[in-house]
Amino acid sequence: MRIGELAERAGTTTRTLRYYETRGLLPARRSDNGYRSYDEGDLRLLEEIRTLQDFGFDLEETRPFVECLRAGHPAGDACPASLAVYRAKLDELDGMIDRLRSVRDRVGAQLARAEGEVLDCPAPRCAWGFTEGEL
Repeated sequence: MRIGELAERAGTTTRTLRYYETRGLLPARRSDNGYRSYDEGDLRLLEEIRTLQDFGFDLEETRPFVECLRAGHPAGDACPASLAVYRAKLDELDGMIDRLRSVRDRVGAQLARAEGEVLDCPAPRCAWGFTEGEL
């Protein structure tokens, strides 16, 4: 299939496919007339890349999965290098979750402090329109 058909079937653009080609993620095969030529295996590579990117993997992190598929494995995560990327991504996500929990705790503490100050505030000083029932 030609580049336009592959782009349409993969739900992407020809520009993206050319970019993947320059990054070495998509093979650069040419037919006798000079047009780029692709097959179902190339579509499978693109599906793998897009799925991983939907999960938050950057383009370079998809490389081991693509190479695993190119090596003939039935799944892109059937190789040790792919498993290592999964582990690294999980570590990264765990770190993000920890940081978000910390921020959430701090925001919750600030909210509790602020609510306490508002409830303890004398009415004339806190005349910005809230009543105790609205807090």
